Amino acid sequence: MESTMAAIETTGTIDEHRQLRIDAPMPVSGPMRVRVLVLYPIPDDDWDEKEWLKAAAQNPAFAFLHDPAEDIYTLSDGKSFQDEA
Repeated sequence: MESTMAAIETTGTIDEHRQLRIDAPMPVSGPMRVRVLVLYPIPDDDWDEKEWLKAAAQNPAFAFLHDPAEDIYTLSDGKSFQDEA
């Protein structure tokens, strides 16, 4: 059986124990189970393309690509792609 949901927007803090502390009392009686949606800022530490390529090149997960048995294609394989957009 589906129930109708209501939404409340408020602010809070996640403490050192990873517990959510709401800044103000909720306008509903409890105890009751609720669904919680947490929005938080993401640090702006975007990597540029060079950093991504360096990280991928040094990642041991891709070490198998240095095996000569993995080098199965040549420059003469396939057809060149012409983007007509």
